[in-house]
Amino acid sequence: MPTMRALIWMMLKEELRTHTTFSGMKRFFTFPLMIYIFSLIIALFLKRLLEEISLEELGLLAQASIFLYGLGVGSFGFMGKQYIERKYGKKNYIAALPAILPITYRQTFLGLYIRDSIFYLLLVLVPATSGLIVASLIVGFNIGSIATFFVAAVLSFQFGTSLSFLGSVLFNRGVKVFVLFTSCIAALVLVGSLTSIFQAEMLVPSIGLQLSMPPFGDDLENAIVMGALSSLLIIGMIGASMALIRFHYETSNARFSPLLPAYIERFKISSGHKEVVGKEFVDLRRSGTISKMAFSFVLPLFFLSFTSWFVNTGLGIEVGFNSVFYGAMVGFLGVLLYSWLNNVDNSEYYSLLPISVPDVIRARLLVFLFLTIGISAAFVTAISVINGELDILWLALIVMFVTSVYMVVMTAYLTGIRTNTFLFDMDVLGKFAVMSFLPDVCLTILSFGIRSNWAFSLIAISIVLIVLTTSTFLLYRGIETKWSPASFDTQ
Repeated sequence: MPTMRALIWMMLKEELRTHTTFSGMKRFFTFPLMIYIFSLIIALFLKRLLEEISLEELGLLAQASIFLYGLGVGSFGFMGKQYIERKYGKKNYIAALPAILPITYRQTFLGLYIRDSIFYLLLVLVPATSGLIVASLIVGFNIGSIATFFVAAVLSFQFGTSLSFLGSVLFNRGVKVFVLFTSCIAALVLVGSLTSIFQAEMLVPSIGLQLSMPPFGDDLENAIVMGALSSLLIIGMIGASMALIRFHYETSNARFSPLLPAYIERFKISSGHKEVVGKEFVDLRRSGTISKMAFSFVLPLFFLSFTSWFVNTGLGIEVGFNSVFYGAMVGFLGVLLYSWLNNVDNSEYYSLLPISVPDVIRARLLVFLFLTIGISAAFVTAISVINGELDILWLALIVMFVTSVYMVVMTAYLTGIRTNTFLFDMDVLGKFAVMSFLPDVCLTILSFGIRSNWAFSLIAISIVLIVLTTSTFLLYRGIETKWSPASFDTQ
């Protein structure tokens, strides 16, 4: 039986090989280099950046982003179940070894948690912190403040991964338990935001640690309390996850009614893609992936709302987050669902059918729109009602729709049906960053001027939307040319 140390080492090599198989070793390692350079540039121009945004907002944004990143990484319960269910496929994962070797699922799942914690901390947080340290030699940042940021960032990341780990394990135990778990979290945030009966940093204690230490504050005692609370919550969630893991995933006999004909008829609006769209929805329904996708899409929206409330109420900083801003953010967050669509099943099975890679890409784009437009529109409408901004709801909905379609088409053009893998390719990631960051920044800045300069903001937003619409059309047409030579085996 391998020791835990040996198991984690093998899992780290497995994760590295998974990513480098498609992008190559050199291209993969340019990803942390880009993070380092980006962090260095931000640090060098921090003084100018602080003319537009306060230091507290910047610190909150950094820790909140790291927390969300951890939420995305930490779905070990989902992934582990998929690894085990696919152990007889083309590739076998270490997580599936308890079925054939004297090793327990508890060991492999703990190994998954430690593996991804180490892997993604080294991939993102260490390069980012290194950029800050190098910049400190030039602009004179306090090394102690950078160390505090790193500790808080690690805790934010681990808090996110642990929370997501527990949620995914509960989902595998039962959907009702999972719904109860997420409902309790939602209720806690809602009650806190409406009544202010507790400080907002109590929800993510590492934020409190960061804001208690220089250059944000000078309360060492509170920082220690927040750090200890964060650590205890992380340990508690890991312990609960390990105790609740299903140790045997058994294949059960199940009978399904012939859903495909009905789904093809239901989505006949898809025209020439209705068969593939119907098949994709059948896969989503039978695999239970829709619930996971809803969790990964709705939770960031919920946290985005919480962040807005925390900045305005918790920190007392008035920030102009209006409905148009939320419309843009919803559009950019929606791309998370496209990556889920590419992970439902092994696409190599399409090689047996008279269908091409571009056909599947276009079908999944339609599936994405069917799944997200209603939820996104409802969210933006709710925000407009809550904020009393029904007069600009029409503009927010247009921004939401255009950005949603642009982002998913752009992502599909760049990554095909291997989104998660190709985004670790430096060339692809660089293009993705530029093509998503520029319109995001433009729409965010312009949304803040809606009330103060309506005519100018409306004209400028319209120009951005026209550019995005044109780009969407060109990228969509380019999918056929770029991906038609590709096969499902080499994607």
